[in-house]
Amino acid sequence: MIGMGLVNTNLSVMIATEFDRWLMAFAKTEAEWEARAGAFLKAELKKANVTYAQLVGLMKKHGFKETEASITNKLKRGTFNATWFLAALVAIGRDTVRLEEI
Repeated sequence: MIGMGLVNTNLSVMIATEFDRWLMAFAKTEAEWEARAGAFLKAELKKANVTYAQLVGLMKKHGFKETEASITNKLKRGTFNATWFLAALVAIGRDTVRLEEI
């Protein structure tokens, strides 16, 4: 029984350490979240071979009225709402996002 207590303690420490590592992967400030979200979406556009001009048309299909300039500004600042971010990902064919990727 003494061994089980030690195992449980060690397991708890291991889980806490792994959880701390997982949390550290996430942004710590609003500015960091903005930078990461913008960089992530830019990378996804590049992977999908979609230009900002093409994204205008794709976003229109999802009910968003954008211009190439408005998309450029949003991605440059990294400031856009969650619905816009998700619609942009769907528009370029992305169907999943893992938070660790951002």
